[in-house]
Amino acid sequence: MAAPDATLRGLTGYRIQRAAIRAMARVNAALAPLGLRRSTFSALAVVSDTPGLRQTQLAEALAIERPNLVQIIDDLEAAGLMVRERAEGDRRAYALLPTEAGRAVYARALARLQRAEAALTRGLSPAETQALHRALQIIEDNAGEETGDEIEIPSA
Repeated sequence: MAAPDATLRGLTGYRIQRAAIRAMARVNAALAPLGLRRSTFSALAVVSDTPGLRQTQLAEALAIERPNLVQIIDDLEAAGLMVRERAEGDRRAYALLPTEAGRAVYARALARLQRAEAALTRGLSPAETQALHRALQIIEDNAGEETGDEIEIPSA
């Protein structure tokens, strides 16, 4: 007997969604013991890799709305992992900096995520993993394009 969702499994978007749901569950499990979520880890990672980044730049890098970012930064600041300082040359803007504790938590979280990633890609060669990353980038780029094509639904 065929899987009940056999038709759906022939659709790339559906397969990506199923894989993402399971992958994100592993990511959440890896981050939870450190008191992080995907969103807080992502912000901490970008700021740790690019200290002094402004809030607007971080919002763009993570493709999230500024109001949502404010809560993430507030959470990281409350945990003592990140600080906001007035940006040099623009008193209205804030530069984001990881604290020493933030850098340490980031390093531990990254190590945990790298182990989770190794489990996720088990059975794939390094070349296959690179090909997967390239394919996902192409899909992401294509999904963001405005094509003007309308989806036509046949009438019954």
